[in-house]
Amino acid sequence: GGQIFEGVHRDVHLAGKQGVAQRGGEHAHADALHRRLGQVARGGHDLQFGRVAVLAQRVADLLPKEGRLSMHCSANVGEDGDVALFFGLSGTGKTTLSADASRTLIGDDEHGWSDHGIFNFEGGCYAKTINLSPEAEPEIYATTSRFGTVIENMVHHPDTLELDFNDSSITENMRCAYPLDAISNASETGMAGEPKNVIMLTSDAYGVMPPISRLSPQQAMYHFLSGFTSKTPGTEDGVVEPQPTFSTCFGAPFMPRRPEVYGKLLEDRIEKSGATCWLVNTGWTGGAYGTGSRMPIKATRALLTAALDGSLNEVEFRSDPNFGFEVPVSVPGVEDKLLDPRQT
Repeated sequence: GGQIFEGVHRDVHLAGKQGVAQRGGEHAHADALHRRLGQVARGGHDLQFGRVAVLAQRVADLLPKEGRLSMHCSANVGEDGDVALFFGLSGTGKTTLSADASRTLIGDDEHGWSDHGIFNFEGGCYAKTINLSPEAEPEIYATTSRFGTVIENMVHHPDTLELDFNDSSITENMRCAYPLDAISNASETGMAGEPKNVIMLTSDAYGVMPPISRLSPQQAMYHFLSGFTSKTPGTEDGVVEPQPTFSTCFGAPFMPRRPEVYGKLLEDRIEKSGATCWLVNTGWTGGAYGTGSRMPIKATRALLTAALDGSLNEVEFRSDPNFGFEVPVSVPGVEDKLLDPRQT
């Protein structure tokens, strides 16, 4: 039992008693959480990866009882301590966009938000590798050749073991799993302060959403609770083309409580921190799936960089006549027509 739990304990990144003595604060809370989760982790004789997912759900159930928000998101922090959260379903870009060489990675998928700031309780990354390239995603690409990375569903040369990132004959759900410290600029503590920016990633298969929009707190709650996005090929069995869907809190399977519980906690946290909220479309532009094309990752990165460094707040915005949110009119390094779906 103890050995089983210790394995899960490492995976969900909860601190033990040594961590409490050295760090205190959220780690003291994590140790208490560790003890309460023991009964879940000791429920079997063999450690299974599915049990880790069960633990993540259990954390999402326990944290709100103490006023802490559990989130299905990635997180990073800049040199000035400015924290950014990235909400989104699998395939919308959480892992890719949070792995920014100019910022410190806090975590990839599961986080909490307390009065002390952000803390990670998962400790690893699970990235899609289909069409992965060193030019577009150098940090993630580098992990595929390091010791300890787990490769899933990828075709490789039988003799050299060289990976084929473009062959999806097994499935489009090609993955690599690696510990956070595989990313050169990952946080050693898994903690940071209050978020300055909250980014909600949607994959719009209709091509009607702009690449980035600034949201009011009320609009942020609407989009968080509705969770409009698309299931992308390879993320679920049977999904062979993008399927528009609604996933509350951008991660309904991970949230065992009613959506409004997490929504109210997020609303309170945003109000107290004064965070700016953004809706980012990593889906289609120039038309719907089958007609248009995927949003260029170079443009998405340029827009996010401007949002995180504050320069995007200085440009001219227009109010979208249909959705009501604010859309930038012109941003350096991004084609103007890309910012207005009607022009694409």
